[in-house]
Amino acid sequence: MTSKLLTALLLGSSMLATSGAAFAEDVTLTIESWRNDDSQIWQEKLIPAFEAKNPGIKVVFAPSAPTEYNAALNAKLDAGSAGDLVSCRPFDASLDLYNKGKLADLTTLPGMENFSDVAKSAWTTDDGKATFCVPMASVIHGFIYNKDAFDKLGITPPATEDEFFAALDKIKEDGTYTPMAMGTKDLWEAATMGYQNIGPNYWHGEEGRLALLKGEQKLTDPQWVEPFATLAKWKPYLGDGFEAQTYPDSQNLFTLGRAAIYPAGSWEISVFNAQVDFKMGAFPPPVKKAGDTCYISDHTDIGMGLNAASKHADQAKTFLSWVASPEFATIYANALPGFFSLNSTPVKMEDPLAQEFVSWRDKCKSTIRSTYQILSRGTPNLENETWVESANVINGTETPEAAAKKLQDGLDSWYKPAK
Repeated sequence: MTSKLLTALLLGSSMLATSGAAFAEDVTLTIESWRNDDSQIWQEKLIPAFEAKNPGIKVVFAPSAPTEYNAALNAKLDAGSAGDLVSCRPFDASLDLYNKGKLADLTTLPGMENFSDVAKSAWTTDDGKATFCVPMASVIHGFIYNKDAFDKLGITPPATEDEFFAALDKIKEDGTYTPMAMGTKDLWEAATMGYQNIGPNYWHGEEGRLALLKGEQKLTDPQWVEPFATLAKWKPYLGDGFEAQTYPDSQNLFTLGRAAIYPAGSWEISVFNAQVDFKMGAFPPPVKKAGDTCYISDHTDIGMGLNAASKHADQAKTFLSWVASPEFATIYANALPGFFSLNSTPVKMEDPLAQEFVSWRDKCKSTIRSTYQILSRGTPNLENETWVESANVINGTETPEAAAKKLQDGLDSWYKPAK
């Protein structure tokens, strides 16, 4: 072999080796998120599980402060410096990013078939034709109760409204506990843990919510006024000074063992687990009468999308398909009890209180909060107005009928249902 040929062969093999190394170089994906409280879960559980099955793809979780996330993300997307993967807030903030071409269409992404239309509703276009984020988790509403208090007073978790008020009467009569821990000072509790918690049993979940969107029902119809009338009956059970009681006050009242029932969102589970020294249980919103179909607010909370300008779209889609998998659902939901997988494959929860909440999906129909999709885009904002009116009704400063009329009049002033 001539020295020239040998040199050529060596040169060729070194070029091949170099190009092979370049080809095999790891791709790094960056996740944008506002959930800086769960960084540890991503770094210790989720990312290692993905990387173990996908050599060549590295993932970095890079959250912003929750209050700064929307502005920071928009600035990065405009500057071309945003991560490949974008944690999606529900509804309009993410829809706006999609409409501006900042989030990719994920309708045909493998794994998207694992989610129901309700699960995808927070990240689907108004016409229902495109979905732009993989649903990750929801929060479920119901009531958390002090099991020790119930046992002491001989109360079983109520299934109907009559049983619910009978239990409250018994707790009040005994005098050891405030029957129910909820204040109206911060307003949102009255709507979120009050009206939106019990309301779906009246307006029949998605049936009523979609009818409201289409203009086929109004907030002045009986099924929308009745939950306000029920809320008005809560007043005698909320304890002295509930009108000045803040959200942290309500949490403390319950965790210190001074209240028997807490109208709840499931996000409280991990907070309460760390603070209480009594046994807890949970029950879904009581139905009006025995035998009625039950409905739960199973509200879409967080998803994940693809930055339309990502240089690593294929690898990012591989990651998103994994986020859509039962494996991701199981790890995520158990690492964050109270944030439930939206995947159609049931996830067995290790935390008993979380398992109680998620078990309601098997017997009740899921819906989302009635004000969140489309109906809070205008002024007055229906979500914020519902906070005010729910608090007014509980405080006794407004009748259920007047509150409902105010909400419908406000909605009529700007919202014209699509025909």
